[in-house]
Amino acid sequence: MLIGIGLAVLAALGYGLSSVMQALGARQAAAQSTGDGWTTESGGPTLKSTMAAALTGVFIVGAVMDVLGFAAGAGAARMLPLFLSQTIVAGNLVITAILGMFALGIRLHPRDWAAMALVIVSLCLLGTASHSHGATQASFTFRSGLLAATLAIIVISLLAVRRMGRAGSIAAGMAAGLLFGAIAMAVRVLGGLHPFSVGTIATDPAAWTIAIAGAFGFYLHTVALQLGAVNGSTAAMVVGETAVPGILGVWLLGDTTVSGLEWLAVAGFVLAIVGAVLVALFGSGEAQRSAEENEINAVGEVIAAPIAHRHYSSSGRGADG
Repeated sequence: MLIGIGLAVLAALGYGLSSVMQALGARQAAAQSTGDGWTTESGGPTLKSTMAAALTGVFIVGAVMDVLGFAAGAGAARMLPLFLSQTIVAGNLVITAILGMFALGIRLHPRDWAAMALVIVSLCLLGTASHSHGATQASFTFRSGLLAATLAIIVISLLAVRRMGRAGSIAAGMAAGLLFGAIAMAVRVLGGLHPFSVGTIATDPAAWTIAIAGAFGFYLHTVALQLGAVNGSTAAMVVGETAVPGILGVWLLGDTTVSGLEWLAVAGFVLAIVGAVLVALFGSGEAQRSAEENEINAVGEVIAAPIAHRHYSSSGRGADG
């Protein structure tokens, strides 16, 4: 149990650091852009802009932090109930916000702190209500269904984000969170680990879920960074990767709550959703103003004003104040 909690804390630190570093990479790429082929007709990022952001040095370091966070989170998912491991990992929201103040110039107001505190406290309520993790094995039907659900989320989210353009930040963050949640569930039921068998792993639908959800979750996470506020999209991502697998872990995998604390788990879930929505609403306006001001100061007010209006969305993965 203690080892699992320690791994979950390491995952939260890794994800929090990666959020801010990848947001910096997205900003750097936007600042260096020529504008040609950089946005779609609806105002969203093109594949060209996303690749440019992913190739910046700071973004690559952030990606390494992501990988380390994933490895630690995977270990925690095998050792703890999903809604406990995912809840602790969700602490990256606070880490992202605090680092964002210094690295991204994001201003946090009392209402932002209150909203983030609500999210974290609510997620802690979910963790408090957990008792023990259930099965680490599942039927082939379950694992195949998880893969099918992952593919459906990817198709729907890609179409939706493309159509929504700049307004798709929260949707991209939520989709990324759902995919990361799918990874947690797939890691939990992945076969071929005890005893270790490469052949069993390679033919397990859970392994394909991990690979596909990881790739597209990372992509949608990057798109969310380019489209909107760091804390806002992170809040949506946290809900997707915490609440959903937590509930499914109880429903389908046998994770249990402490007897008599079922009400606490329900309250934590509802309040986490409310808090995440508030963080998103409070953060979007401040993110736009911060990005506009940064670009104006760097290039000059007359020249940079239209550029800031066009590229304000490059402020950040998940989380802005």
